[in-house]
Amino acid sequence: MNNIQEKILRLMDSEDISSFSLRKIAEKIDEQGSPQKIKHHLDQLAKKGFIKTDQASGKIEKIGRGINSDSMFISLPILGSANCGQALTFADDHIEGYLKVTKTILGDLVDNIKNLFVLKAVGSSMTKASINNNNIDDGDYVIVEKMKTHPVSGDYVVSVIDGVANIKKIFFDNKNQQIVLISESNQDLAPIYIHQDDLESYLIAGKVVRVMKGPDDLSDFMNAGAIDILRDLGPMSDEEHDYYMNL
Repeated sequence: MNNIQEKILRLMDSEDISSFSLRKIAEKIDEQGSPQKIKHHLDQLAKKGFIKTDQASGKIEKIGRGINSDSMFISLPILGSANCGQALTFADDHIEGYLKVTKTILGDLVDNIKNLFVLKAVGSSMTKASINNNNIDDGDYVIVEKMKTHPVSGDYVVSVIDGVANIKKIFFDNKNQQIVLISESNQDLAPIYIHQDDLESYLIAGKVVRVMKGPDDLSDFMNAGAIDILRDLGPMSDEEHDYYMNL
């Protein structure tokens, strides 16, 4: 999130800014300059679903983490990337951007929005995973729920090992007193084994609950739409064909 937007939200935790002028808000957050800059960031916070402005009364309210009761959209924080093979760093306190989805996509997860965050998958070691009938391809966004309870065998989790994160399928091998993290792909990737006595260095950041497919996975849909349009336009003449081929 933009630094100015973070400052505005922190200010709203302690003061009602509804009666403040744009210039006063700028002074309060120690951001001197054009008041229009403050207006821009207030508008952005409203679009992201973090504040709500009553146009009639001028009341500005902080409405929580990305959820606006008047909108069908929710903005979920993107915390970075998680490799589906070897681990990449992601920071729980650093927001790189927001993924906007409709409430219907989240279903019952809407009630737990404060515990949801997003990571971008990197790598191809989870291409045979199945999360709500979706696999995880390179470039997909995964929605992760911070876990209130312990995961069970077969869950897809975001694991943090030595300060870096990855996405794996977890199994509890009670007989051998260990956790096994499995890759699911066509690649021959060895599992990760963690003994129960070494769990202090192992953290489960959350469970993968949704996979938002990247643009490449929408290509078939887009091509089908293009075919329908061309069908409606009718056959193309040789002259038209040559013209478009030479553009």
